[in-house]
Amino acid sequence: MKTKVYTAQAFATGGREGSVSSEDGVLDLKMNLKNDGSATNPEQLFAAGYAACFESTIRMLAQQQKIKLTETGVNGLVDLQQDENSYGIAVVLEVSLPEIDEETAHDLLEKAHQNCPYSKATRNNIPVTLNLVRKMTSTL
Repeated sequence: MKTKVYTAQAFATGGREGSVSSEDGVLDLKMNLKNDGSATNPEQLFAAGYAACFESTIRMLAQQQKIKLTETGVNGLVDLQQDENSYGIAVVLEVSLPEIDEETAHDLLEKAHQNCPYSKATRNNIPVTLNLVRKMTSTL
């Protein structure tokens, strides 16, 4: 039996043209369908959550294997896609692990993909591509 560690709560109103907020007020964002830089959208929020969760999983697994990581980063890209009937999403995770060799890095990526809660939740539901990049700089 699993033990609940944490429950996140967020409230949305107005859909893609409305707002989202967390119960504690830390998250309080305007939503914007056009993604014109004035507000966020569900895809950005999903990309941020998946990237943070995936990196945390990598760090946890590395620590268990006594691999020291200091320059790790994950860039989450979420595509909103449309076909003739509906919308869907696809994910690309660009993972930078410059301080370890490529074989170890790929092994760590695969193990993280098996253990990350977001990866588990999306498995067999949406396409997720893992790309190892040698050095990443933040676009923020």
